[in-house]
Formats: sequence, structure tokens, C-alpha cells
Amino acid sequence: MKIVNEGKLLRVFIGESDRYHNKPTYEYILLKAKELGLAGVTILRGIEGYGATSQIHTVKVLRLSEKLPIIIEIIDAQDPIQKIKAEVEKVFEESGCGGLITLEKVDIIKYVPEKK
Repeated sequence: MKIVNEGKLLRVFIGESDRYHNKPTYEYILLKAKELGLAGVTILRGIEGYGATSQIHTVKVLRLSEKLPIIIEIIDAQDPIQKIKAEVEKVFEESGCGGLITLEKVDIIKYVPEKK
């Protein structure tokens, strides 16, 4: 797969404890992106954050540590991003989990798959 110049970054903010189809939501989105053939996905676990409820989730408070913020970043060309965006929106609607989805233009400098 070759990606050059302009791409799209889909960023999804959810909670670590969110679930969809009996698995963590972030894992479901990762596997769906792989199934759709997207260039790559990175999942980041935050150490502290808050969202619409304004309740702070932090590693400092043990009882809230399972609700840490998760950020999923997916970069690819416009068409593949639109496919996974539709899937993520479906996950949000069906699961009832809260979260945020953003989409932005990115300049791809270089994308080189690992040589085997």
C-alpha cells in the first residue's frame, strides 16, 4: 500500500472500560480497521483526562483507574478513512458509549512498510 501527500487522521476518544460485542471497544475498532485494510492504527492509553461528564479519570485514584482515556489514531487516504469512520459511528450508536470522533487533514511525509 502506498500513501503519499495528503491523508486523513481519524482520532477516536473513548474510555478504557467501554465494550462492544463483548470485547474492549478499542480492540474492536483496531480489528475492524485491519479487516478493512487500513494502513495502520495506534492506540494510546492516557494517564489522566476527563470528557463530557467532567469527571477526572486518573491512575492516581485506584478505583477509577479502569476508566482511563483511550485515543485511537487511524491515518490513511480519504476513502479508507470514510469506511472506518462509518464503522466507528455505528459502534458509538449501538454501544451507547460516550466519546469523541475527530477528522483532520494530515500531510504524509513518508509511509514505508517494513521489509520482510
